[in-house]
Amino acid sequence: MGLTRKKSGFTLAEVLITLGVIGVVAAMTLPALVTNYKGNILKTQLQKSYSVMQNALQMMNNEQGFVAKPGSYAQRTFISTYKKYLLVASDCNSDKCESRYEENEDGDLVMTNNSSNYKTYNNKKLTNQYLDDGQLILPDGSFIMIQNEVIALDGTILISVDVNGIYKKPNRWGHDLFTFQIMDDGKLLPMGSDGTLFDNDTYCSVTSSSSINGIACTYRALTEKDYFKNLPK
Repeated sequence: MGLTRKKSGFTLAEVLITLGVIGVVAAMTLPALVTNYKGNILKTQLQKSYSVMQNALQMMNNEQGFVAKPGSYAQRTFISTYKKYLLVASDCNSDKCESRYEENEDGDLVMTNNSSNYKTYNNKKLTNQYLDDGQLILPDGSFIMIQNEVIALDGTILISVDVNGIYKKPNRWGHDLFTFQIMDDGKLLPMGSDGTLFDNDTYCSVTSSSSINGIACTYRALTEKDYFKNLPK
């Protein structure tokens, strides 16, 4: 008479426990994976935008016969030349896309110093005084904003870019909005680099109350390996 072999297997309770453990592990790791994925996309978009803006500036300099630098252009005239060297999907002029207008309690639009779309690095109200001298949307959705006011900043030209576009979140300086400065030698440097107007200790800070906090985060975003993993909520 042969021996009867017992069939081995998992009980329902064991299966449920295993699935529960898997669910807990997934819940713990998935947010970090999503954050890393989004951060990698933003960094790639930032690097691409930097390259596009540099190439346009170089072509512009070559054709116009002089180097674009602070004081080279009258107020709000830089954008009219610069945009010729970019593929432009939509021209927002100075404030058709991003403006200082907000709705009051009556639903009327009133002009303020606050951005209608953006917040600071640590999610405070942002003043858009450096974003309103020309605005362009490119075919990939990235959104370029120019500062070219002769009186302010001694004619210094700033180029800011929302790398994933004005219509995609988070719309915060230092998260998806980054600023560059045209230097005296014509180089386009990420804000926060040595010699640029705003230092990242003061203007890329979790604790800063500045209404332009985040303007200097660009250098850190391009050079720090874990920058996008540590963005403030």
